[in-house]
Amino acid sequence: MKNIKRVSLKIIAKEVGVSVATVSLVLNGKDKNGRVSKEVSRKIIEKANELNYIPNTLAKALKVGNSKTIGLIVADISNVFFGTLALYIQNYAEKRGYAVLMGNTNERLEEMSNMITLLTARQVDGLIITPTEGSLELVKYLVDNAKPLVLLDRSFPELTVDSVLINNFEISYNSTKSLIDRGFSNIAFVTYKQNQYHINERRRGFIEAMTAHGLFKSDIIREVRHGFLRGDMEQAISYILACEEKIEAVFFATNSISIAGVKSLLEHGVAIQDDIQIMCFDESEAFYLLPVSFPFIKQPIEEMAKKAIELLVDQIEKQSERKSQTCVMEAQLVLN
Repeated sequence: MKNIKRVSLKIIAKEVGVSVATVSLVLNGKDKNGRVSKEVSRKIIEKANELNYIPNTLAKALKVGNSKTIGLIVADISNVFFGTLALYIQNYAEKRGYAVLMGNTNERLEEMSNMITLLTARQVDGLIITPTEGSLELVKYLVDNAKPLVLLDRSFPELTVDSVLINNFEISYNSTKSLIDRGFSNIAFVTYKQNQYHINERRRGFIEAMTAHGLFKSDIIREVRHGFLRGDMEQAISYILACEEKIEAVFFATNSISIAGVKSLLEHGVAIQDDIQIMCFDESEAFYLLPVSFPFIKQPIEEMAKKAIELLVDQIEKQSERKSQTCVMEAQLVLN
């Protein structure tokens, strides 16, 4: 593959036989007074196309104080939830005239710090972040330095910062209650071993629903680690299946946990929905390969992405002071 050589305005000017200023007027659309003849304009545009001229939009934007780029930092791009979220963010950003530069943390604090440093060095106008565990001080630094910022999917309630979330407590409570209403009383909850607001709220919703019906027992909550998901899930499922009092249903607290949990149950030869009922966070195409369907929590991913872009662009482009917003969107329990 040949190296692509950037074509400058100077080269185009030399080829056409005009000044650099004339080329700049035409290619930047600033010849509104008709100072350049139509014939010369045509020759400049044709030569630019012939030479595959690519404008240096970053340099141009920095002259006026912005880059028209947004930095997106997600927790795990291999997770279909974050992949879909990134796709919608890119689509809505482009509609507002912004490009998106993306980084992935893989749930590692050090990587989140590296991504913030890298994207800031690239002169992004603002950041959309799904923060990792333990990143409060990193986010606080951005807030204190007035960097346009939106937290997405996760938040730190103690910080004054724009956030887009779902109703984690309510949807977890209602989903647990729906299992109880269907006659299941011994229900396990599998969640990440994390101290993050969204995870804690889902756990709290489960506990309060079970407690309200006199069914909660601490040993029915099993924890797994993101970096050791496969092994930890195997242990969690083995424990659940070995309980003396039969576990009738399992509520998986995230998309990645749901997929790993269903896989482990199948490897144990469990007939899902016959031997055990499951409840999952998010929809997965992989589940449609199974001969049975099961209830899942559908997050409004497109709406979350759209709102995050709206809030961030408002911060970037609005000159007057504004108050931060926490936008809580409603997830939907889909009963199959």
